[in-house]
Amino acid sequence: MGISPYYILLLIPILSAFLLLLLSLIARPRPSRIPIKGRHVFITGGASGIGLAIAHQAAAEGARVSILARNPKRLGEAREAVRLATGVEINVFSADVRDAKAVSRAVEEAGPIDVLVCNQGVFMPLELEKQELEEVKFMVDVNLMGTFHLIKAALPTMKRRTRETGLPASIALMSSQAGQVGIYGYAAYSASKFALRGLSEALQHEVIADNIYVSLIFPPDTETPGFVEGEQERRPELTNIIAGSSKGMKADDVAKASLNGIKSGRFIIPCNFEGTMIAIATCGLSPQSSFITAFIEVAGASFLRLTALFFQWNWFCTIEKWQKTKNSSKLKENTY
Repeated sequence: MGISPYYILLLIPILSAFLLLLLSLIARPRPSRIPIKGRHVFITGGASGIGLAIAHQAAAEGARVSILARNPKRLGEAREAVRLATGVEINVFSADVRDAKAVSRAVEEAGPIDVLVCNQGVFMPLELEKQELEEVKFMVDVNLMGTFHLIKAALPTMKRRTRETGLPASIALMSSQAGQVGIYGYAAYSASKFALRGLSEALQHEVIADNIYVSLIFPPDTETPGFVEGEQERRPELTNIIAGSSKGMKADDVAKASLNGIKSGRFIIPCNFEGTMIAIATCGLSPQSSFITAFIEVAGASFLRLTALFFQWNWFCTIEKWQKTKNSSKLKENTY
């Protein structure tokens, strides 16, 4: 005798309830709210784009905001823009995140930080074979090493701050959906952004005892000056074909999703529906404080893995078709 479909249907909610109970006991780190009103939010890459949008929103919510960037003129313009929009004066600091000493001086001058947002980033899309190693090094130095410099400079006082106030703090790292999925033409950039995940996962283990929560933000293509001036103009044709189907976001919307995720103490912060699906598909061994999200990850992992394989199949077919067209064009040119 087989098992009755009635009993199978009855088992599904029972097993789901048991799994939810289990996940509520084992999900770590424990959920926490990170208050920002009246606290010091320090944002790098804050003179434009997502960083400036986060500065606007944090200032509007009553945070004491500091921004860091390289260009003094843009910093002045950003400070004035925030003042006009919110009536709040923010502090600005000019430094290159590749310079550990300059970063340390800026952080010391700014004072103890409660929420550190490592938002700086550069992107130069190109096939690795064609890309100069100086460009590769530049991206790694800004996107990855710059983040190390910031965390090293800010962490000692952040730890003292949490002990003194009893309030949780946050370190947020701005990655990219290209830090979850590798795409043609993104080899160097993806390497620098994928590395932030390893840094974040290990760092969360190291600082949770100090009541510091790490967040890793994965925005899609975002309408920022850097995207328009750099990424879109330089992206290889095949990259545009593969990545062109993904919908971009406005900087304000990314900033809102980022700040809400930071305040919720979430480790992984996707910024749209597509990002949420990618986050579930790539969750792996990442920390997860929400047992509801953990349940969705467990339940959806197999289906989303299958979906991911279809995406990869489509991308490889696109590459194969593009290469055939390119080779055919070269053959015709040589014939004539």
